[in-house]
Amino acid sequence: MEFPVQVALAELVPRLPTGPGWWYEIKLDGHRTVLWRTAEGVRLQARSGRDVTASWMDIALAGMDLPPGVILDGEAVIVVDGVISFEAAQSRAASAPARARKLAERCPALLIVWDVLALPGRDMRGRPYEERRAAMLDVVGGLPEPSRIQAVSASDDPDVARAWYDSLIDTGVEGVVAKRATSTYRAGRSSSWQKVRHAETVDADVVGYTGQALRPKALAVRLPDGRTALTQKLTARLAALVGPHLAATGPAGRAHTDAGDRYTVAPPGLVIEVLAGTTRHAVVTPTRLR
Repeated sequence: MEFPVQVALAELVPRLPTGPGWWYEIKLDGHRTVLWRTAEGVRLQARSGRDVTASWMDIALAGMDLPPGVILDGEAVIVVDGVISFEAAQSRAASAPARARKLAERCPALLIVWDVLALPGRDMRGRPYEERRAAMLDVVGGLPEPSRIQAVSASDDPDVARAWYDSLIDTGVEGVVAKRATSTYRAGRSSSWQKVRHAETVDADVVGYTGQALRPKALAVRLPDGRTALTQKLTARLAALVGPHLAATGPAGRAHTDAGDRYTVAPPGLVIEVLAGTTRHAVVTPTRLR
């Protein structure tokens, strides 16, 4: 396996999948980080593939206790006053090496691990989730205590997952990830990994759309907090309901959401019910036309 590796991603869904063969993990609000324990030392990789070792030297030093050849996937997080702080993680990631070291002295980071991509001499990506998790727990469990590298909490009980989702939002937990017990580690987004983020149902003003007016792909909406964001892809039924309203008035120019996504402007007056993310992510799932 060569550095950097393409990471596996979860598909965003409005509710947790249930049934036989699903495992659930706490989703933390930090920076995706892959740890490579090489023969020479430790390298840390961001989701983009960029080398971020200098930003997270406290994690890199902890990784020296791992056997050479181990590659772990997880989330670099920083806890401030008992709460996981994305702002602190973002500040660390954006800092020059000297400042990152000072920040690490003040607020050390943790690497919360959920997967093992490789063991010494063995690529684990093709093995099922349950086997990889057991191997990951063995590796992380062999580290001296206390360690800055820890395993994520996981359960195959959906009731436990719902309890995590309902009770841990104030600690900085972003949601829950569900994974098929048989799923392999596959680069890119896959429906065998699904994530649910904290959201609330709100009414949002439709300010635009993408695609064609009669067959819109997504809607641009203005949320109650003032954010403008694109919804997720519309279902065929919802697109059929919204389309005639958009086509009747005709386009009125182009604009951009807060995230920079371009859309065709729609006249005011159309309101849609959405599930809107309550964390830093403006994830918006359309549910019905109001």
